[in-house]
Amino acid sequence: MAGHKLARYARGFESAASMDTASDAVVVAGGIRVNQIGYLPGRPKVASVSVPARSFWVRSLATNAVVLQAGLSAPHADPASGDTIRRADFSALRTPGQYRIELNTGEQGDPFPVGHDVYAQALELTMRSFYGQRCGCEVNIDAQHAHPQCHMESAFHPSSGKTGAATNYGGWHDAGDYGRYIVNSGITTATLLWAWEMFPALHTLSLRIPESGGPIPDFLAEIQWNLKWMMSLQDTDGGVWHKQTRNEFCGFIPPQDELGPNYIIGTGADPFKGTGATSNFAAVMAIAARCYRSASPEFAGSCLQAARRAWTWLQAHPNVKFTNPADIRTAEYGDTDFHDEILWATGELWRTTGEEDYHRAFLAMLPHSLETLTIETPTATSTSTLGYLTYALAPSAGSPHVKAAIQQAAVKKAEQLARQCTENGYGSSLAVKDYYVASNAVAANHALLLLVADRFHPNADWTNCALDNLHYLLGRNCFGMSWVTQLGVRSPQQPHYRPDGASKNVAPWPGLLVVGPNASRSDPLTQALGELPPMRMYVDDHLAYSCNEPTINCNAPLVFALAATLNRH
Repeated sequence: MAGHKLARYARGFESAASMDTASDAVVVAGGIRVNQIGYLPGRPKVASVSVPARSFWVRSLATNAVVLQAGLSAPHADPASGDTIRRADFSALRTPGQYRIELNTGEQGDPFPVGHDVYAQALELTMRSFYGQRCGCEVNIDAQHAHPQCHMESAFHPSSGKTGAATNYGGWHDAGDYGRYIVNSGITTATLLWAWEMFPALHTLSLRIPESGGPIPDFLAEIQWNLKWMMSLQDTDGGVWHKQTRNEFCGFIPPQDELGPNYIIGTGADPFKGTGATSNFAAVMAIAARCYRSASPEFAGSCLQAARRAWTWLQAHPNVKFTNPADIRTAEYGDTDFHDEILWATGELWRTTGEEDYHRAFLAMLPHSLETLTIETPTATSTSTLGYLTYALAPSAGSPHVKAAIQQAAVKKAEQLARQCTENGYGSSLAVKDYYVASNAVAANHALLLLVADRFHPNADWTNCALDNLHYLLGRNCFGMSWVTQLGVRSPQQPHYRPDGASKNVAPWPGLLVVGPNASRSDPLTQALGELPPMRMYVDDHLAYSCNEPTINCNAPLVFALAATLNRH
């Protein structure tokens, strides 16, 4: 994921002026931190209070009446933020409406709603952001956030084993840059398709995209734009080229101004395709074959055929690494161990087809002792968890013993995350060690793990913890900030995002989750912050690429978590 890209922007974008003002680059809320998007009526509702106070009340904005009054919890030292936190629990408030918390000291918090549909707009905005990330077509989010066709010129880089022009286009821009990468597209697209399978409310979601009103539901139509690009990077032998980018990252220009061919880039030596890209591709195409069966049987069939061909290629090439060619300086998404990716691809193909060849291959890749099987937070280059979970989620018979072991490991992980929610002053499942690159993606993926574990063994503590991570991402954090552009009272104004850096928009492109606090201090602006608690390692500046860049693999698990709320009131 974004961790493989950290050095990519350090060249040419440092700004002494920005570095001098880094500590002032976030507008911090007062001492009451809430989810600015709102709360579900029947679910726990807690605000984090970072200033001394004894009690609080909740006031209706419609009537100015106090609807609830209670004492704050005992103070709790929060090492992630360095704050001393008191909890304001107003779970007893269930009546839909608009509210505000006030402390006995007189301080008032940000307004927030309570309602059954408080996350509907956030879901639409964050999923529609993928339309805003489209490459190779005109994009028109609104009058201020639009661009014409971009990156229509393609060519084979010598590292691909081919030369000359290519005819492909499409896909999603990966992040704040305009590159397209199979590996990161893999986990992103898979996460969205899993959401489609788990949450039927997505089947009628309107995204107002060019395909709206067509035979394919909007959610699948948007994903299909990326799937078709991924398919264009599969060679005739079944292998998949790693990525498609320019030679190096451009400056802050709009996408249509990045001129010259986008190169299809490979490993530089026979077989020219890589194991990481091909295995991610096989997994995603197997999932797509399930998801498009009803909406587009022909497309579903082509996805399954592509997945089978990729898996066959993997049997002959299980360890082909990718590193950037000497003249390519875009994101690498490299890896050295492909057991997890092949396991995932094999599990998805078995879940889709039920065929015994895939089943035997999957079982042969499991740990010798199932007791050692662990569920970890998935990333673009660490996907064994996805392989395990898809096997346990499969309606096919499978091995009851293996499924039970996977479910038990998922339960153990969910219990750990739920404990961490109670220990974190701001209520998320992030431990201190989790504030590395893309910590916001970690929080969103924790929600995914908790929601999947709940499918195995329903537990309100786990779904509440998943909601707690949404509360954290949408305002209940040490900055009182929603980390999604144009969502909430206080959100990123200067994301590391080239369309924003190139324009004079009043507001940034909407619906983009930035990667969030990053204790690695890996860009000049976070280095200028000095030694701070890890949650505070964030700067709202377009040069702060290590903490303020949006990425598609951040948005996908956020969409997953938001989709779950439509079924949980």
